Amino acid sequence: MSIDWYEMFAFSLNPLELMIRGTAIYWFLLFVFRTFLQRDMGAVGVADVLVLVLVADAAQNAMAGEYRSIGDGIVLVSTILGWNVLFDYLAFRSPRLRKLLQPPVLRLVHEGRLLPRNLRREYLTVDELMAKLREHGITDLADVHAAFMESDGNITVIKKEQDTETAPGSGGYRDRMR
Repeated sequence: MSIDWYEMFAFSLNPLELMIRGTAIYWFLLFVFRTFLQRDMGAVGVADVLVLVLVADAAQNAMAGEYRSIGDGIVLVSTILGWNVLFDYLAFRSPRLRKLLQPPVLRLVHEGRLLPRNLRREYLTVDELMAKLREHGITDLADVHAAFMESDGNITVIKKEQDTETAPGSGGYRDRMR
């Protein structure tokens, strides 16, 4: 059994065609994720998950031989990673593009009151929100000044300041920042 080194590394498809295919799939999936699945998962953004899935699939095809060469897989993976790096760079440099590419921060609680419309927008149930509040040590919604869904999917909670007469020396958020 001999190894055909040329066939293993030679392109079976035109590299430009691979780049166009990779670009088309990347743009389509990015559109779908940004339009229909705006809620990010944990500290990993949707674009990160998208790249991970596409790169894994492209690399798997190159390794398993569905493409005829490793070179095909390298071009496709490089195209996908290139788009991701370019978008990250452009979002970093351009506030306008950042607004388009990253979901905005969304207020979920204001002065102890739920904002049901915003919860619905993120498909977040009251039980899920309360679980997140408990992670921050809050059991009563009245203790929340504000809660936000961040662009990375995490929930940030700002507690109401305690009454300084009943809790001397406790300070508040502003005192801790000095």
